[in-house]
Amino acid sequence: MLEDRSCLVSRDYPRTCDQEGSWARMYRREKIDILRGKRPLENDGQEELVATKVPKQSDADKSLETALTLGALSMPPADESTNQRHAGSNSDSSSLIHAIGRDNSISCLIHCSRSDYGAIASLNRSFRSLVRSGELYRLRRQSGVIEHWVYFSCQLLEWEAFDPSRLRWMHLPTMNPNECFVFSDKESLAVGTELLVFGKEVLSHVIYCYSLLTNTWTSGMRMNAPRCLFGSASLGEIAILAGGCDSQGNILSSAELYNSETGQWNTLPSMNKPRKMCSGVFMDKKFYVIGGIGGPDSKLLTCGEEYDLDRRIWTEIPNMSPVRTGAARDTETPATSEAPPLVAVVNDELYAADYADMAVRKYDKHNKAWFTVGRLPERAVSMNGWGLAFRACGDRLIVIGGPRTVGEGYIEVNSWVPSEGPPEWNLLGQKQSGSFVYNCAVMGC
Repeated sequence: MLEDRSCLVSRDYPRTCDQEGSWARMYRREKIDILRGKRPLENDGQEELVATKVPKQSDADKSLETALTLGALSMPPADESTNQRHAGSNSDSSSLIHAIGRDNSISCLIHCSRSDYGAIASLNRSFRSLVRSGELYRLRRQSGVIEHWVYFSCQLLEWEAFDPSRLRWMHLPTMNPNECFVFSDKESLAVGTELLVFGKEVLSHVIYCYSLLTNTWTSGMRMNAPRCLFGSASLGEIAILAGGCDSQGNILSSAELYNSETGQWNTLPSMNKPRKMCSGVFMDKKFYVIGGIGGPDSKLLTCGEEYDLDRRIWTEIPNMSPVRTGAARDTETPATSEAPPLVAVVNDELYAADYADMAVRKYDKHNKAWFTVGRLPERAVSMNGWGLAFRACGDRLIVIGGPRTVGEGYIEVNSWVPSEGPPEWNLLGQKQSGSFVYNCAVMGC
């Protein structure tokens, strides 16, 4: 990882394109020195770009390139002492890019890929402050500019990030928890610019938080009612967690809302039924808890519950879980051996991965019934649903998994855009790795 970067930038994998003309090239060290009247340093073959090149420049990128060029060329002449005093911080003012002013500077920046924010933050203190404060991401959200990256763990303390647009892999810093946390049940959730990983240390629950702004892990955050094995989902800067188990193993019906911008946890009204090992999604601006295990006999629940954020009311919905019922389940594995429902929402449509039949199913909201729309990728195998990730990623569905092999295997990222027709999976990336996905989350910001 690049040190002191406020955004992930891959060093282990090649750039997606080596075309000349990227706006980021304007800020290679020798270019800046030339603009300041200095001779460039000799290239010893060890030079590293501070920014990532993009395959094709957007209008925002072109505007920013022009602005950066004008900003550099319009610097007033200065003597050597002035140059030394202000080296590396000529744009350290509220205007950011002097030639176009602060508002226009930000307007350009919010339309750039967040892959480039690590490079932008390295230009000077003003850019770094803008990125690390989270202001840039708040403005992106207000403008409807969102990029979705997939975060997943195939090693107990290691996390990878994958950018499906630029097809780039990135490695997060290694977590440093105690041994109890390593082997505890864990859930993960991405909200705002944070990746939250929930687990246990000895007798208490703990939350580790990875910040995209600082590229670091921290711990110490606490819910009002700590839990595990819950259902959760995020929408912008907020997330809702419902159900699960407390530290004594009691199944919960309570729910909480987390705001990543304020860092506050707020208790919500309780669900109609307590449940654990359930799944959560946002759909049509409402939060849904689907399936899970509940009751004194720990039976599979086929119902779901809908939470209306405006009215603060839970409504039970029969047969919302994509599980088989009746005689079809009599000979199957115990309920606690199965993974929570593998569900995801794209364009306010609910989909599920049926790991047993290797099928993709869709929920008919009008008739409250599930129907099959196609097949899962062939090599997306699992153990009763465990080890396979099925997530929404913008306008596409993502399946992450790999074949079971002796020794180290590999992981695949497959994508399907439902609006383009029946499932036709596109292989976006393949990486040598463990093929069992322990946790997965999608961050959209």
